[in-house]
Amino acid sequence: MTLPLIAILRGVTPSEAPAIGQALLDAGITTIEVPLNSPDPLQSISAMKAALGDAATVGAGTVLTVADVNAVAAAGGEVIVSPDTKPLVIARTKELGLQSWPGIFTPTEAFSALDAGADGLKLFPGSMAGTSGLKAMRAILPKGTQVYAVGGAGADNFAEWIAAGADGFGLGTALYQPGLSAEDVASRAAKIVAAYKDATQ
Repeated sequence: MTLPLIAILRGVTPSEAPAIGQALLDAGITTIEVPLNSPDPLQSISAMKAALGDAATVGAGTVLTVADVNAVAAAGGEVIVSPDTKPLVIARTKELGLQSWPGIFTPTEAFSALDAGADGLKLFPGSMAGTSGLKAMRAILPKGTQVYAVGGAGADNFAEWIAAGADGFGLGTALYQPGLSAEDVASRAAKIVAAYKDATQ
């Protein structure tokens, strides 16, 4: 089973990306995002995709423009994650056959994203919206809409977010920070996966 967890590797470098990606994969996290404000992010995406193949779904975060989408697709990326909702970015993502996960914070943004063809929604920042914000939004979102909480959601409160309607989570500094080794990431990932499984039993 693929876990609904996205690893956000902000600051990762191409030389370390394959080993860190493998550590995540071994722990059970199969979706990996390299934010475009990382060093040489497109090279990191290509390197991870080459090393991990179809076992992992690799893409980019902090994707702000159509040009960014094109560049990520050319690098072999499969997922486009943004901090905001831009219909043109979503539309281009879907034209290229990639997954689209735009950032939303309000019902207006949520419906704009869905109307543009988004595969799922990234509630960001989760810490600002809170579980009460997500619960309120769930009341009006179409049934089956996938919502991942990012920022403020983690191992200590997975259960609360799931109860409020979160389908999954994006995890950044809890999993990776610049300077951490693949072994460090493996340890953190194992704890997060265990906490997620505990929260969903």
